Amino acid sequence: MHISFTPEILGSIFGMPVSNSLVLSILTALILVVGGFLVVHFLQVIPKKFQNGVEILIEGILDFMTQMLGDREQARKFFPLVASIFLFIIFNNWIGVLPGTGSLGVYEIEQGRQVFVPFFRSASSDLNMTFALALISVFAIQLYGIKKLGFFKHLSKFFVFTKGPINFFVGILELIGEFAKVLSFSFRLFGNIFAGEVLLIIMMTLVPILVPLPFILLEFFVGFIQALVFAMLTLIFLKVATMEATEH
Repeated sequence: MHISFTPEILGSIFGMPVSNSLVLSILTALILVVGGFLVVHFLQVIPKKFQNGVEILIEGILDFMTQMLGDREQARKFFPLVASIFLFIIFNNWIGVLPGTGSLGVYEIEQGRQVFVPFFRSASSDLNMTFALALISVFAIQLYGIKKLGFFKHLSKFFVFTKGPINFFVGILELIGEFAKVLSFSFRLFGNIFAGEVLLIIMMTLVPILVPLPFILLEFFVGFIQALVFAMLTLIFLKVATMEATEH
């Protein structure tokens, strides 16, 4: 049984290391991008089953965002970012549970012992990927806030010089909280998916037949919940970032 906290390096391209989690994240991105192009290319006035499914998914996400925000127009504005994050994470999580992920690979000799190196690993169990997603999310939150309120008005939420020392320190705490979101986002997603991956490895090693099936189904559910939580928190923070300081 081999459990690695960090992803395994499969090789390098132009000196840049390529890990098994990066391979799976690129595969997920290609599936989403190619799938999106195919859906747009084959759009029909009278949709068939696949187009119906995609439209139901998009409408479902948009309706959920509208309920959260209470504003359809704002939901449309945030939709590309939030939906992309949700779909990327959920596909990553679900592909990471499928047979072949973590079980197809080669044996290598490390420090005098034989170690199994899988070709694919769930991208969400790589802290580098979750940290990158968290940076994108938090950066986009600030960008939307600046776009809606203006640069100086957005900064006035964090640097309050005219309303007394208490408000000044509250603003500084808000600023620290913005940086803390990066760690909160990344470690929450990484911790849950990595823990599930370890659980599956242990169960498949101890009892490889039938017993792991409920845990696999549980991981599909956990993968959905973690994608939903990440996207929902991003949406809530987007809402807060685009509010006036008095509303906030």
